[in-house]
Amino acid sequence: METLFAKHDQYLQVTPMEIVRDCIHDIDWGAPMLSIRGPKGVGKSTLMRQYIKTHFLPDDRRVLYCSLDSIYFASHNLLDLASKFYQHGGQHLFLDEVHKYENWSRELKEINDLYPNLHVVISGSSLLSLSGGQGDLSRRCINHDILGLSFREYLRFYRGVAIPRYSLETILSSPVAICRHVNDLCQPLEEFHKYLQFGYYPFYLHYPNSYGTAIEQVVSHVIDEELPLICRVETSNCRKIKALISVLCSTVPFEVDISKISIQSGLQRNTVIEYLGYLQKAGVLNLLYSDLLNVKKMQKPDKIYLENSNMLYALVVNNISIGTIRETFVVNQLSYQHVVEYGKQQGDFKVDGLHTFEVGGADKNFRQIAGIPNSYILADNIVYPADHKLPLWILGLLY
Repeated sequence: METLFAKHDQYLQVTPMEIVRDCIHDIDWGAPMLSIRGPKGVGKSTLMRQYIKTHFLPDDRRVLYCSLDSIYFASHNLLDLASKFYQHGGQHLFLDEVHKYENWSRELKEINDLYPNLHVVISGSSLLSLSGGQGDLSRRCINHDILGLSFREYLRFYRGVAIPRYSLETILSSPVAICRHVNDLCQPLEEFHKYLQFGYYPFYLHYPNSYGTAIEQVVSHVIDEELPLICRVETSNCRKIKALISVLCSTVPFEVDISKISIQSGLQRNTVIEYLGYLQKAGVLNLLYSDLLNVKKMQKPDKIYLENSNMLYALVVNNISIGTIRETFVVNQLSYQHVVEYGKQQGDFKVDGLHTFEVGGADKNFRQIAGIPNSYILADNIVYPADHKLPLWILGLLY
């Protein structure tokens, strides 16, 4: 146990506390068993350790943080660890990278049965499933998903500008007041275009000169490690999945031709659709359908986007369409809390079945959404709204 506590102390010592994400307050940390899921690189580990530093004294041995990709767990059992920790007065066990540990769900289920008073927090890949498998935790474990930084969080992280979160309804009903407040604090357009390139992942300060390479490594980690480990994808197909990503980077967000993608990537049609689903769950892609109510299993999506605009700058070799960048941002920011559908001929996107959005530049007009109720233009390169024409960056204040 002392070895683990020594590592626990080292982890906490190097955990920064200058800025803590607001989502730390949204999580039900008091749940008997809690799961924190998210794509690699968005700060799950940091968030867990920040919570510990905020709520426990440095020498408090009632709490223990462990990373399950540690060599320690190659020869030690998670169930035995929980038993020893609990017998020595342990009350709060934080288990990071839980998907790296084989049989994690079965052992956690047994830990919960044996020590119901032991509070357990786990974190892992977005692909992590709490249902099925060797131990169904779906009824025992509360889940919370986190994403990368919003534009609002970027402003606080990198510029020290504090702006509250706004709901979509508030943004649509009171955009003038919101924009006036933001413009009093900063130059939103200048900062927004920087955010689109390097604001989504909180590790930019650590890799300012190799940020794009770090994003490439995130994607490679998902394909080479998480997909084979969690989704049982054959390792021989990992190279083909990277070819699939390469094909998508040259075409997104055009309408999808699965047969063409299948030929170019060397994967069967149904396998392409299956892998696209995995990549969406893993936080690499966003898939849009024109009618979610009638989507059937193994149905091809109508549009495919990379998960965030920073990925576009890191992965796309040729010139990136500014329209693609804008639409990728909109889908990324809205998908966290809202249902986004491909709009086909009536606007670019339909949100929650209520609102229609058309995305474009400052000169974008209402011709394509004329007569459509609850329709709006999200325009780049403007700082104040004009009727139903809103600044594109305002969607970055949603979370």
